Amino acid sequence: QVQLVESGGGLVQPGGSLRLSCAASEIIFRVYKMAWYRQAPGKQRELVASIRSTNSTNYADSVKGRFTISRDNAKTTVYLQMNSLKPEDTAVYYCNAQLASYNHWGQGTQVTVSS
Repeated sequence: QVQLVESGGGLVQPGGSLRLSCAASEIIFRVYKMAWYRQAPGKQRELVASIRSTNSTNYADSVKGRFTISRDNAKTTVYLQMNSLKPEDTAVYYCNAQLASYNHWGQGTQVTVSS
């Protein structure tokens, strides 16, 4: 049973855009708060954006105005649209599903922003 599968990472120049996708199982998608985290080498994993089943969202200050998290309930998929990318956005991006103390994680997808 595959619960979270990320895709869409890659290499992009500064100022460019990428869209990450996270396909979730139906039960996870309906009940859990979905989020994107990222982790750069030697750094702690940090929250990038989250979205609830009500479509309420929140963003890290560093990405606000540039990134947009959204969800497609029919496809049970959450997206992270990343615009105006900066080198400091370079990290492995992880899809997360959370309910109280329960957490599920995807395997991660690499995003590299370089000129």
